[in-house]
Amino acid sequence: MLNGRDMREEWDIREMMPEDLDEVFSIETSDPLAPWSKKMFLEEMRHPLSYCSVMERKDGSNRPLVGFICFRNVTEESELLKISVHPHYRQLGIGKKLMHFYIDFGRRRGVRTFHLEVNSSNQPAIHLYRSFLYQPSGMRKKFYQSNLDALLMMREL
Repeated sequence: MLNGRDMREEWDIREMMPEDLDEVFSIETSDPLAPWSKKMFLEEMRHPLSYCSVMERKDGSNRPLVGFICFRNVTEESELLKISVHPHYRQLGIGKKLMHFYIDFGRRRGVRTFHLEVNSSNQPAIHLYRSFLYQPSGMRKKFYQSNLDALLMMREL
C-alpha cells in the first residue's frame, strides 16, 4: 500500500522510449554498482534481440516511472540484463511485477531457459529471483568493480 491505497492496479508496463531515458537513468544511478549510461540504454533499445520496458504509474503523479527491465531473447533462451525499481517504490512488489512480465513475455515467445547474473551480496535480489525458481548456476569472481562476485542464476521451464 502507498499512501493508504492498494496500488496493484495502478501500474502499466510499456516499451521504453528514448524520451524515458532521463527518468530511467535517474533510477539506474540510484544503484552505484556498474550503472549503464544513457548511450548504453539507447544501444540496447536498438538491438534487434533486446526488449526494454518501463513500469509507470497511471495516476498522473510527477514521478510516473517506477521501474524498468531490459532483457534479450535468443531462440529458446533469455538473459535478464537490467531490472531496477525507483528507491521510493521498493518493497511494494514492483520488482515482482516486472519479473512476472519478463517470464510471461519470454514464455509466450518460446523461451525455455532464463539466465541472469546478480551481485552475490545482493540478498534482496537473490531472494526475488529464487522466488521465481531461479537456481545458482555459477560464479564470476571479482566481476563487479573488480572485487565483488557475480552469482549466475538460471531458470528452466
